[in-house]
Amino acid sequence: MIRDASLYTLATSGLNASAKLLATTSNNIANVNSEGYVRERTEFTSRLNGGVDFGFTDRVLDVFAQNQLRRDTSQVGETQAFFDRAESLDNVLASEANSISASITRFFDAIQTATDDPTNMPSRDSVIGEAQGMLNRINQLGDFFKIKETEVEQQIEASVSVANGLIRQIGDLNEAIQVAQGNSNVDTPTALLNQRDEAILGLAELVAIDVRRSSNRDEGVVVNLRTGESLVLADGNFNIFSIGGEPDYTNRQLELSTDFAQFSKNDTKINVLEQNLGGALGGIFTYREQVLEPAERNLGKMAAVMASVINRQNREGMDLDQQLGRDIFSIENFRGLNYPDNSDLALDIEGRFAQWNSQEITNNDYKITVLTVPAGVPATFDIQVDALTSDGRPEIDENGNPITQTTTVTAAPGAFNDIIGGIQVELASGNSYAVGDAFLLQPARFAASSISLATSRGEDLAFAKPLRVDASIGNLGTGVLSQTRISNSNVDLTFTSQFASAFDGNGGIQDVTTSPSPIFGAPVGIRFTADNEYEVLDSNDNVISTVSGTTNLNNLITQAKSSGVPAWPAEFAALSDYPGYDFNLQGNPKAGDEFFISYNTNGVNDNRNALELAELQQNGFVRQSNSTIGNLVSFNEAYATIVGQVGSATSSSKIDLEAAKVMQVQSSEWFESSSGVSLDEEAANLIQFQQSYAAAARILSSAQEMFQTILQVAR
Repeated sequence: MIRDASLYTLATSGLNASAKLLATTSNNIANVNSEGYVRERTEFTSRLNGGVDFGFTDRVLDVFAQNQLRRDTSQVGETQAFFDRAESLDNVLASEANSISASITRFFDAIQTATDDPTNMPSRDSVIGEAQGMLNRINQLGDFFKIKETEVEQQIEASVSVANGLIRQIGDLNEAIQVAQGNSNVDTPTALLNQRDEAILGLAELVAIDVRRSSNRDEGVVVNLRTGESLVLADGNFNIFSIGGEPDYTNRQLELSTDFAQFSKNDTKINVLEQNLGGALGGIFTYREQVLEPAERNLGKMAAVMASVINRQNREGMDLDQQLGRDIFSIENFRGLNYPDNSDLALDIEGRFAQWNSQEITNNDYKITVLTVPAGVPATFDIQVDALTSDGRPEIDENGNPITQTTTVTAAPGAFNDIIGGIQVELASGNSYAVGDAFLLQPARFAASSISLATSRGEDLAFAKPLRVDASIGNLGTGVLSQTRISNSNVDLTFTSQFASAFDGNGGIQDVTTSPSPIFGAPVGIRFTADNEYEVLDSNDNVISTVSGTTNLNNLITQAKSSGVPAWPAEFAALSDYPGYDFNLQGNPKAGDEFFISYNTNGVNDNRNALELAELQQNGFVRQSNSTIGNLVSFNEAYATIVGQVGSATSSSKIDLEAAKVMQVQSSEWFESSSGVSLDEEAANLIQFQQSYAAAARILSSAQEMFQTILQVAR
């Protein structure tokens, strides 16, 4: 029962309530097109002594719909950022105008044409021209990758700057909301809340986040990365992103650094896993680590292998000047990067692709760590070599174990040491290295941009073989030459290199005065003493070794190395590939038959090495797996794999993007259905609240009339 209320107080509270409802509705209608605006609703309770109490205005918000919208926004941001960049790269690689495969084919076609007349200079010049055209394509694409890397780093910096601005804004709004909430017991600071939610949604587009309300029930929120690291705390404190990259400062990595209030500052840094970052920033990192950098390194691997293989084959021939072949392509050495904790950041390490191990070249980076104290002159010590993926994680072999190597190296200028991956390293700082010093090598990263022509002379194309094998005119059997194989033509009469061959560099083969043995010259003859027995001879007719019981006539010198009697000379065996040549026979030699090896003087019409150069296009040299040397593919297949991998990633991301957009539309409609402004609903409310206002006003006028009547009666 109402005891104290009067018509006047009832009417006044009703008028105020209706006016407030009309104001709320009007505000909703006015903000129907405002970005981030959440529909508001004013609710009232009745007074115990009659009338209506002051109303409480709050937002109509479905937290579940809002969180789903944030998650879907992050997903769209991630897939959109990935797709846009992958599509741009795919368009360039798939373009026929930029096709490296076509230029490779033209180069080898020019070699095939030149085999018809190996002395024809226009044909030779055409090969050089096509080689330059092929390199132009490779260099341009390599430079394009470098530009894309720079763009990605700039995009990361820009996105981090925007994200940090939003993080600061959310922290400031958290604090402002708490102040506003403390100064009002009636209404919530809806405008500030809307601004904060809009900033959080903008941050969700950049990184995947989780948002939860403060446990203090003060309208503060805590914003964490999906991986758990805090970005914004409920009291307004926040952490911001910083960008690092060690030891490669061009390959940016994310960290979280504290940016607390004045009395809480510290220098804590937290590493962020980019693989789980989500949002547009996560999409950029995923594109860089899964598409851009692998494609760049695969192109570098293919280019380095192709240049090495063609150089090796040309070195195994004789050019038009009757000299041993030389390199056609030049591949720059690559420098190692010091890790920041090294004992001396001026320490030097340099790498190069090994001459004879091109099939071992991978797209890996390599971390080299000093394990023992350098000792001796020149200094020697142990190192550990760890194969890394482009994003710095350990490369895993087929058994799930990290690919690593421990080896002893000589540290001195000019001393290159073989390590895994078909590369060699020079540690020129000698005994200045300390235990724990580490370096990063990136052999394939810029290889495509660093390859150039080593010669512009068509005469330097080694189309002929440098050796001929002649059968003695007095041979009685049917044995004839079937193949001559050159595996090493490196000239080093000092024999300081383990790759020294039997070529003397003066148009001949080493005799006993120039060979590494004080007793024998290089093998230059084969004499059969029986159908299944032969002797290997030097230029002085000395028997180097005798092979008995042979069952085939392939690789006759190699057979003598492994099973000849007496054993192959120790000075020859100490070298990796001496003499560096061999040959096969077919037919049936008889006792007394002889075959003589000599330098191919005046053999410029010989096209045997040109034919082998042309065949390189069809053979497999580029390894597909970093854990095993098997599964070798040709140069064209290797390039097609790069294009296919980028195209596949682009196609897959397009499907993911379409699906993510559908999910975002659904979650947006869900959120709008509960928190968006409906003009139809607000129009109906407007009529209702106008009527209640008019009714309350009628009560007030009635009360006034009654009061006037009472006054008149009293008079």
